[in-house]
Amino acid sequence: MDEMDFYEETLESRQVFDGRLLKVYADRVRLPDGKESTREIIRHPGAVVVIGVLDNGKLLFERQFRYPVQRVMLELPAGKIDAGEHILDTARRELREETGYKAKLWRHLGTMHPAIGYADERIEIFWAQGLSYVGESRDHDEILEVVELSLSDALLAVRDGEITDGKTLAALLWAEKTLSGEWPLPL
Repeated sequence: MDEMDFYEETLESRQVFDGRLLKVYADRVRLPDGKESTREIIRHPGAVVVIGVLDNGKLLFERQFRYPVQRVMLELPAGKIDAGEHILDTARRELREETGYKAKLWRHLGTMHPAIGYADERIEIFWAQGLSYVGESRDHDEILEVVELSLSDALLAVRDGEITDGKTLAALLWAEKTLSGEWPLPL
């Protein structure tokens, strides 16, 4: 089948919520078979996640409380892309603000879509190496702890249910393949 055999045509799009971060729409669509249906979608500006590799080979993580799941989560540094901001600038800003590190080497590894059933959010995955500490400058509502973990310890944390964050899980796949040499860093 061709991709167009799956395409859904938007007939009407109505915004039902306009938040600071998220915008929610109720859309009426025409399905490939001609029938109509509705789709509720969240529009998100996109985000980045950073695999920060320290000189000692460990990766930079953060521990912070995440209100939607009501628990402290262990995750890689990440943040929202501001309007008009280049994704590399977002990655640099987030790494610096949240962990206090800057990097000499940056590589864009790929893109993930964490919730394709109801959101258009994309998360750009970055590799950062040659890190040096310059001091963090967190937002007023960011309370977190920076943690260093080896890749093997991070993977054990996944196995043990300590890391369940989707963007971190996807980025750890990239980290494992990159550190093993199976997936070379892009130029």
